[in-house]
Amino acid sequence: MKQVLHVGCGAATIEKMTPGFRSGDWQEVRFDINPGVRPDIVGTITDMTAVPTDSVDAVYSSHNVEHVYAHEVPSVLREFLRVLKPGGFAVITCPDIESVAGQVAAGKLIDPLYQSPAGPISALDIMYGHTPAIANGEVYMAHRTAFTAKTLSDHMMSAGFGVVGMRRRPQVYELWAIGTKGIADQEHVRGLMRDYCKG
Repeated sequence: MKQVLHVGCGAATIEKMTPGFRSGDWQEVRFDINPGVRPDIVGTITDMTAVPTDSVDAVYSSHNVEHVYAHEVPSVLREFLRVLKPGGFAVITCPDIESVAGQVAAGKLIDPLYQSPAGPISALDIMYGHTPAIANGEVYMAHRTAFTAKTLSDHMMSAGFGVVGMRRRPQVYELWAIGTKGIADQEHVRGLMRDYCKG
């Protein structure tokens, strides 16, 4: 079976990932900073030394990269690339700060924008991290940087990903990106985006 490294998995399992990973062809390797969620590997995306080089077919990172400082983003993305096998790919989703900024400009800094399993989420939560979680002592939930589609794409290309596909979902304040290890044609990347990103 192919292996997907689910970084920052929290309590989520493969059943919560996008449909491509639920095909029955994938084995999930769960990676998280919090041992309480019972990951296969305890660690942070700023220190992935416990994951061997060229060891997984995919990396799935849902709402993790905004938790590191801006100067750490290049090394985090290089680590995602390092652990991928040649021909592998990374799926990254994070807040779309451009769409969030529109809500702030409209005066909706603390108004609930949507309901999550953790409760109502405001623009302030999206920009700086989920307030109740941080207040509960989960300081690693703070957001320390932000991305537009252009800056995330530029970071991934600079980190060495061969081809990057990008999708904005402004209605839910999200970015989705695919990056390949090695060169791939655009048709292949479009297929990966169809199967492994939300549309």
